[in-house]
Amino acid sequence: MKLLELGFVNTLGLLVGVYVAYQLAQVFYCLFLHPLRKFPGPIWMRTSRIPFCYKLLTGTLPFDMLDLHRRYGPVVRIAPDELAFHDSRAWKDIMGHKTQGGAEMEKSLKFHRSVPGAPSDIVSSDREEHTVLRRSLAHGFSERSMRDQQPMIKGYVDLLIQRLHQHGDDGAKPLDLAAWYNYTTFDVIGDLAFGESFGCLDGSDYHPWVAAIFQMARLGTVLQTGKHYPFVMKLMMAMVPEKAKRERAHHEEFTEAKLRRRMDLGSRPDLIEGLLKKKEDWNMTFEKLKANSSILIIGGSETTATLLSGVTYYLLTNPDAHKRLTDEIRSTFKEESEIDFTSVSNLPYLLACLEEALRLYPPVPIGLPRIVPKGGQRLYPNKQIKYKVHI
Repeated sequence: MKLLELGFVNTLGLLVGVYVAYQLAQVFYCLFLHPLRKFPGPIWMRTSRIPFCYKLLTGTLPFDMLDLHRRYGPVVRIAPDELAFHDSRAWKDIMGHKTQGGAEMEKSLKFHRSVPGAPSDIVSSDREEHTVLRRSLAHGFSERSMRDQQPMIKGYVDLLIQRLHQHGDDGAKPLDLAAWYNYTTFDVIGDLAFGESFGCLDGSDYHPWVAAIFQMARLGTVLQTGKHYPFVMKLMMAMVPEKAKRERAHHEEFTEAKLRRRMDLGSRPDLIEGLLKKKEDWNMTFEKLKANSSILIIGGSETTATLLSGVTYYLLTNPDAHKRLTDEIRSTFKEESEIDFTSVSNLPYLLACLEEALRLYPPVPIGLPRIVPKGGQRLYPNKQIKYKVHI
């Protein structure tokens, strides 16, 4: 028995020793041999991705990034194989299209396709497939199409104003504008994509399908983190609240039901019509249609509501800007019927406020990583990256 116990202790000690030696070797490699060793950053982030994942899971990553760039400069090593750039002039190098035969930086599938086996969509697809999907959706986002949909959109905006007067007792009661913005944008995008709203404004509450989307956002961060550590993915999924898992399943069910009802409507000038027309030509499966439908709903609703919440907050906390915008609007329009897509595009200060809100309060506050192509890439400010890393 003692021999067995001694053997177990020796084996356990050997395993622990090997693990510690491996970790020390990894730290040494990341600090002194790795191709990114010369880039600055906190030592714990340069040697392990765990700090990055922790910040992502706890929601502090966007705020911590600002502090990191203040301390270390425009280029910071935020993980052993990932760099973060803080200069707008690097944007074109990283996200832009390459010309004269240059290779583009591909999307990181660890970030954009966090669910194993999930069908690709317009966000997670490669360049070739993305081009096809973008062309099929382009008509629904054209200026002419938006003008055609204008009466419907204005109807929801009018209903929003009506509900704010009712529930706010004409300004006597406080309201959660972020929620009301979400009610509006989800109803609009539901009509634009599926031919029917979610009824959020009518019911003055979130539709269960919409509530599921917010739960999915939390689950998404867990999945993105798990892609970096596949061996602990099962453990991480076990820690996800059952409510979040149920909401994800409900989201899939709602999306499928909505899409099938939309397909039964036949031809209709909306956002998804282009995909339906080309699904047979491009051999597009129902699962891929469903994935892109989900992206349309999320990308056209919650992100817009977040921007509106941000610009409202900053205007109300900056009285001078609020007054200037109010003066611009009221001096331009004599009555509500004059407000439309064309006329508001001629309000420079309004557009400037929205652009500034996007900078200060971005709906997607974390970076969307790309991967340096084989052979390397030169990025601003004069940084030659010769290693296949995340940017």
